[in-house]
Amino acid sequence: MNRPKIPGLSPALEINTIFCIGRNYVEHIRELNNEQPDEPLVFLKPITSLLFNGGTIQLPRKSADVHHEVELVVAISKKGKNIAPGRALEYVAGYGVGIDITARDLQHQAKKSGHPWSVAKGFDTFAPISSFADANAGKNPQDLDLTLEVNGTVRQRGNTSLMIFPIKQLISYLSEVFTLHPGDLIFTGTPAGVSPLKKGDQVKATLGDELCTLSVNVDNQ
Repeated sequence: MNRPKIPGLSPALEINTIFCIGRNYVEHIRELNNEQPDEPLVFLKPITSLLFNGGTIQLPRKSADVHHEVELVVAISKKGKNIAPGRALEYVAGYGVGIDITARDLQHQAKKSGHPWSVAKGFDTFAPISSFADANAGKNPQDLDLTLEVNGTVRQRGNTSLMIFPIKQLISYLSEVFTLHPGDLIFTGTPAGVSPLKKGDQVKATLGDELCTLSVNVDNQ
């Protein structure tokens, strides 16, 4: 199958595995009454969950409570295993902004039963991503504002400096478990302010001072 490519990067990279990090901002942990993890909490999304700028998030019939979670997304440039934190950024091709869409009611049910979150996180269109900025653009990825607006109203605002596990540590940790490959994406966690989406919403996510922007619509499945 022909895999989609990461928009904005040259040379273009085909998208491979989509890694996601949960509970990486203290205020988001508090707003959902979760416990802070001792090491990165990792889950995956299928490639079919991808959505690109200008697309439409499809609210599934199985859920009545779908939330937005704005995140910095890291694109991996080359194969790596057991990467030292001090060398981790050498494996980054670029940075973008993404939205981890979550069927919160299905996630709560899964957590209550001790089941995985795959269904709550993995519906089609549940991983919108922007065009990516090159890692050598001169911006400090660990000090970038994250903002998400719905219908022009800001719902989420944070900064990547507030991550519990910074980017270097996330890449190093993931590479201890998985061999990382070019085109892998890492959703790095969301700040506080997550809330429901409804049909007709217009969503805009921004990374840095318009370094990356993402605009998507919302409709029923």
